[in-house]
Amino acid sequence: MKHFKRIQFIIALSFILITVVTVLIVSFMLYNKFSNTAEDNADLNMGQVVEQVKYNLEMYVKNMTSIFDVVEETINRSPSYSSSILKEQLNSIMKTREDLISIAVFTKNGDLVVNIPKMEMRPYTLLQRQSWFNAALETPDQLSVSSPHIQNLFKTSYKWAVSLSKQTTYHRDGLASKGVLVVDMNFKTIDELSRQVVFGKRGYVYIIDSYGNIVYHPQQQLIHAGLKYEDLERVLTYSYGSYQDELNGEQRMITIKSVNPIGWKVIGVAYKDELLTTKSELNTFLLWFLIVVIIFVLLLAIFVSARISSPIQRLARSVKMMGEGHLNTPIPVSGIYEVEQLSRRYHVMLQQIRHLMDQIIVEQEAKRKSELDVLQAQINPHFLYNTLNSVIRLVEKGQSGEAVTAITSLSRFFRISLSKGKNFISVQEELEHIRHYLIIQTIRYKNKFHYTIEAEDEVLHCLTMKLILQPIVENAIVHGIELMADRGMIRISAKVDAGKLLFEIADNGLGMSRDALDQLLKNTPISAQGSGVGVRNVNQRIQLHYGPDYGIQFESELEEGTTVRIYLPVEISQKEGEV
Repeated sequence: MKHFKRIQFIIALSFILITVVTVLIVSFMLYNKFSNTAEDNADLNMGQVVEQVKYNLEMYVKNMTSIFDVVEETINRSPSYSSSILKEQLNSIMKTREDLISIAVFTKNGDLVVNIPKMEMRPYTLLQRQSWFNAALETPDQLSVSSPHIQNLFKTSYKWAVSLSKQTTYHRDGLASKGVLVVDMNFKTIDELSRQVVFGKRGYVYIIDSYGNIVYHPQQQLIHAGLKYEDLERVLTYSYGSYQDELNGEQRMITIKSVNPIGWKVIGVAYKDELLTTKSELNTFLLWFLIVVIIFVLLLAIFVSARISSPIQRLARSVKMMGEGHLNTPIPVSGIYEVEQLSRRYHVMLQQIRHLMDQIIVEQEAKRKSELDVLQAQINPHFLYNTLNSVIRLVEKGQSGEAVTAITSLSRFFRISLSKGKNFISVQEELEHIRHYLIIQTIRYKNKFHYTIEAEDEVLHCLTMKLILQPIVENAIVHGIELMADRGMIRISAKVDAGKLLFEIADNGLGMSRDALDQLLKNTPISAQGSGVGVRNVNQRIQLHYGPDYGIQFESELEEGTTVRIYLPVEISQKEGEV
């Protein structure tokens, strides 16, 4: 242990620490810079990939729209929907695209006019409830693109399709009529465009329509089964942009692009731990860099510290001889100016040390006395004795339930009182402590009073001195409620008031006279009875630790009750949420 106190060790350690801290700060700055750049590049690359998917979808939609326009124009020019020429033309259009499933024209009432290829309609198709059919009637001049669905109009194999629909004009024997034209496109192309895109091993792209319905998702079955979740409400608030979210404890990068003109959104999802591989490489480089720097600095520090500490070590050996009893032995040490000054001032230092030793003895005695007072406050034999007597009476009366409650509350009361030696606990723990105290007292006093405990959520994790409520509540019971004829009431609350943490304890007891209240305000206890901590002790502890701006305030009127307010600073526990 003494080797750690040598000046050579201290100089070497200081030199190493300063250098290492400097290197750590520089490394931290470089790490942040490079990691932010890597994250920006990953976000840019992801945005470019999603933009390409969006562009491909727009081109595909544009091609589908062009096909639809060709089909519509062909039908509009034909003098009769039943002519063989029209059917040949529509069949030719079907053969030009593998992703075309069917072309059909319906009346506004939902009756089939013509369909290519020629197939029989399925019964009970409920055509007028189809979204694409209603969209064509509601916006007759606008091309509508449906979400992917199962094509169930005709008696053929069920296929995933996207329906393009619009109100159109067809002719019968030269007479024009209004109907609905629908062109069903195979969803396979959209699926292939999206499935090819991956970000790392787990990243993916999915597509939703303008209403938040999923158009495409690589894990669509898990979505429908409720085994996977996507935050579609947040996605719908974006047309373009990116943000980060967290799912199951993993950070994800989300990039959104809108597909014009149909209003679909392409959403790219990537996991940061897969994309930002540069961060792990940078971590490895900085680790090895730090190891090399520490080794180099260690060698340099040993050499420099040895040169500096050598004269001081010679002085230390001479002082050691004096410590062995040779108090009059001169210290013939030559060296740097500071070492000579140390030699001359040594005897003065001895006198100062003796004075400091006496002062330390006095302080240690005061400290031990204070620690004893706190220990007595934590474990109150009188309270324990009364509680155990009450438990014995309950057991004798056969009220085992109340006895168990009393013992349980007593154990929890003392557990919080001890608090593993901590002097500061959370507000939640302090309120729990007083709640168990009140449970015991209501049993002891045979429900002579009832109580309420309320606290704002924001103060539950604030720090407070422990054992500040129990002495106040005990005074309320002993001096305010015990002598009442009626049933008493104690209300305890905790909140933030004017930037301070406020505990308020109010009772409807006998109250206090002005003289008694003045004694309390002057920190003069009104009785020798109590918990052993007392109101005065609580107020002194608060003001000694926090200053005169904090402490206890009283309001009381005879026969009306007493209100006690305890003001503390608002301090949030570093381990917020732990009890």
